[in-house]
Amino acid sequence: MATVVLAATLLLACGGSAPEQPPTPAADLTSPPPTGPPAASIEPAFPGLPALKLPVDLVDVPGHDLFLIAVQDGVVYAVPRGGPYDSPRVVHDQRERTLRFGYEEGFFSLALDPEFDRNGYVYAYYSHQPGPDERSTRLVRFETTGQGDSFAIDGDSELIILEVPQPEWPHNGGALAFGPDGTLYLGLGDGGGDGDPRGHGQDARTLLGTIIRIDVRGATAGAPYRIPPDNPFVDGEEGLPEIWVYGMRNPWRISFDPETGLLWAGDVGHYAREEIDVIVPGSNYGWSVMEGALCFSPPEGCDRTGLTLPVWDYGRSDGCAVIGGHVYRGDAIPSLRGWYVFSDYCTGRIWAIHAATAAAREFVEPVLLWEGGPGFVLSVARDSGGELYLLSGDEDSPDRIYRIVPP
Repeated sequence: MATVVLAATLLLACGGSAPEQPPTPAADLTSPPPTGPPAASIEPAFPGLPALKLPVDLVDVPGHDLFLIAVQDGVVYAVPRGGPYDSPRVVHDQRERTLRFGYEEGFFSLALDPEFDRNGYVYAYYSHQPGPDERSTRLVRFETTGQGDSFAIDGDSELIILEVPQPEWPHNGGALAFGPDGTLYLGLGDGGGDGDPRGHGQDARTLLGTIIRIDVRGATAGAPYRIPPDNPFVDGEEGLPEIWVYGMRNPWRISFDPETGLLWAGDVGHYAREEIDVIVPGSNYGWSVMEGALCFSPPEGCDRTGLTLPVWDYGRSDGCAVIGGHVYRGDAIPSLRGWYVFSDYCTGRIWAIHAATAAAREFVEPVLLWEGGPGFVLSVARDSGGELYLLSGDEDSPDRIYRIVPP
């Protein structure tokens, strides 16, 4: 029942100006054009793994031969890379500090520090209740202990990097990603309400409705992060200095292409359109003037000046809530290399679009890689070898985590 309600709420979940179609970094144009459509299938990634409720993130831990699996309630499990998988071990439990009043609240994302092998830091983003009738989302850092079978996340070591008040329970965004230069990116939703009633999407004076970029290296309680000097609003005159882009509605998943360094986002729509964006700093992605490539407010004749259109969007005939994915750079499926792979919460369909073509703002037509489930896809994850996984909240299936494999 919870998964059905979550589907409905995701459906609803969903400064300086930038040029109408911003230039794309040249690095992304080095990939050759596609020679033929890719093909793929799925299989259970961890045979024998108990059915974990609402898995939202999967993290490969190099050097420990472990995968970490985070679930929405606030528990993180570990399973050995090579199995067996039938006894996942709890390495972190923060259910008492994680707010789950609404179905779009909870534990959202987990990320390893780029220098994890040296410092052992893990970052998390989750919902919190700082006081009665209050709600917020927290970006925090944890220390870790142990090695391999003794690996654990030390809950007492929590360092709060950033806490953002949330006016309502939906539209929290929820993805963490470290960029190629070691800075940390976080997508935040518009704060909820039907149609962005507070106007957060077009307000660069709030962190809601944005993707932010901060430097957490050397973080302390007194100085939890620094503003990178090349952030587009670093002087604070036209927007908050943390902001990388704004005009987002509910960027549930963001990811970097490890080959080109481009940042991709899946932004959950309102009632009509779901969108995929290539993120260019300083850009305004249009919400709530636009929903996808269509006018939203007003419904016709909106002013698109300075707004950046998605590289792809789709309507309700194809799904209800986009689940942003990753550009595939693995070895298992050669035909899929260089394609951005994403899914949809309601349908479980898996699509791919050619990343270089889309980033060059040329027309792309997604290739349908898989249809027919699993349902209630919550996340697309990538391991250290570039292989991709689907995390499902389908309570009718004994398997919740799948690997994308050759057909």
